[in-house]
Amino acid sequence: MSLFDVYPLFDITPVRALDAFVYDENEKKYLDFYGGHAVISIGHSHPEYVENINRQVGMLGFYSNSIKNPLQEKLALKLTQASGCKGYQLFLCNSGAEANENALKLASFHTGKSKVVAFKNGFHGRTSAAVAATDNPKIIAPINAQQEVELFELGDLKGVEETLSKKDVCAVIVEVIQGIGGLDEATSKFYRQLARLAKKYDALLIADEIQCGFGRTGDFFAFQKHGIQPDIISMAKGMGNGFPVGGILIHSDIKASHGLLGTTFGGNHLACAASLAVLQVLRDEAVLKNVTKMSEYFIKKARQIPQIKQIKGRGLMLGLEFDFPIADLRKKLIYQHQVVTGSSKNPNLLRILPPLTIQKHHIDLFFNALEAAL
Repeated sequence: MSLFDVYPLFDITPVRALDAFVYDENEKKYLDFYGGHAVISIGHSHPEYVENINRQVGMLGFYSNSIKNPLQEKLALKLTQASGCKGYQLFLCNSGAEANENALKLASFHTGKSKVVAFKNGFHGRTSAAVAATDNPKIIAPINAQQEVELFELGDLKGVEETLSKKDVCAVIVEVIQGIGGLDEATSKFYRQLARLAKKYDALLIADEIQCGFGRTGDFFAFQKHGIQPDIISMAKGMGNGFPVGGILIHSDIKASHGLLGTTFGGNHLACAASLAVLQVLRDEAVLKNVTKMSEYFIKKARQIPQIKQIKGRGLMLGLEFDFPIADLRKKLIYQHQVVTGSSKNPNLLRILPPLTIQKHHIDLFFNALEAAL
């Protein structure tokens, strides 16, 4: 049996990882400045993370959501403390796509409406409604196209209001910082007006924090910089440091009922143990402060390279924009200099998403490699 060939692969095979490095089967060492799509938040194989999961799997790895799981309640408490998001309820699932799918479904249940407003260059996942709200026709199958979605430029308040005024929109979903789209972020004024318009026309505002949440920008959630309170917040990637876990924070104005949402594996004991370990390390090691500090150092170094035309993003969710396509540069970095980086919908943008625990010497290694590759 062969694998279904849907992934373009780099010819490397990591077999172990530690901190900001991955090692292949020949013990060749790679600097990881991509974190597996922004998933690695507290570094590879962090000892507290490994211990937490090992301890939990030795007691109880899984049981369904038909029984009590105190770890879910503990995670909800710790998440409130870490994020400062009070007045929300937690629903746990397994991935970012599933988080957004449940967020959109819940908005439709709550409002009794079905249309969705989303933004160009956004990416929300590959499930039915989430992929319909994603600006990429290549991944939207005919069965997904039945969803009613209207896309606007990020920043287009006039167009959004014209659509919302028809009062058939259940949700406005937005990545506060667009990940795959190329690290674009609108102004605080835009996000505040967006929240106001959603409320005015009885639509729910969903902040997609799948990639930019859990400390990646230096704030726990990226929307917090803009002073808004979304109705639903979706999260995943950095939430489990590699263990599959996602979730949505749901404002207390939205009422639950038995059977409204559900999942077999979501919020299982191992997923909770993984996420609790992430929150513990974020607190104990002052990781958000490190993100801000390392971001400043990284940007300072980047400004010294004349080929870099623009630096985009916040915290350790960054993009380096050149005036040429970066596909060959990425290959040089990984094959000649053993540095893993990311791409985006913008062909000229090198995407930087390292573990949030990196230090200055990691950044120095990156820039030495980048300058050599250039």
